[in-house]
Amino acid sequence: MNMSTPAVYSLIKPSSRWLEIPILLSFNLLLVALAQLAINLPLSPVPITGQTLGVLLIGMALGRVRGTAVVLAYLVEGAAGLPVFAGGRAGMAVLLGPTGGYLLGFVAAAFAVGYLADRGWDRKLWLCVTAMTFGTTIIFASGLAWLANFVPSGSLMTMGLTPFIPGALLKIAVASVILPAVWRFVGRK
Repeated sequence: MNMSTPAVYSLIKPSSRWLEIPILLSFNLLLVALAQLAINLPLSPVPITGQTLGVLLIGMALGRVRGTAVVLAYLVEGAAGLPVFAGGRAGMAVLLGPTGGYLLGFVAAAFAVGYLADRGWDRKLWLCVTAMTFGTTIIFASGLAWLANFVPSGSLMTMGLTPFIPGALLKIAVASVILPAVWRFVGRK
């Protein structure tokens, strides 16, 4: 994967902000759709979802400003009652519940991954994978810190981290491989 230019959105300069809306809305809808790919684990209040894949792609493709804005919009939609969270859930109770730390970690991860993409980390595969790994680490750290309020300390890792590592590695790999196709979707040359 030879990526010779910074994050795609730093290159796309629509003549009007109105032209950005369909692209941003598409990424928002992608995140909503990936949230619905949810598998509930028997011993954990945290489901396995496709959201992390979406957050990583959004950050790398849109950069820190627009990527963070898309993820924040997603959280506001869910907090306002739209059924956008995993399994069609919604409301402040989700943000304040066991998965709230992961959801809030999405914002920090989108910013961090987008920041790195804005600085050229989307140009080479190994840098892209490193940036996405860093973003995933942010999500896990935020999620575990909040989840600790809801589960016994001895089971925190088995309920909030260990079962998610294989999926996280797969999502990083998939996001890294499909990033060039995402660029084509948004018109990157």
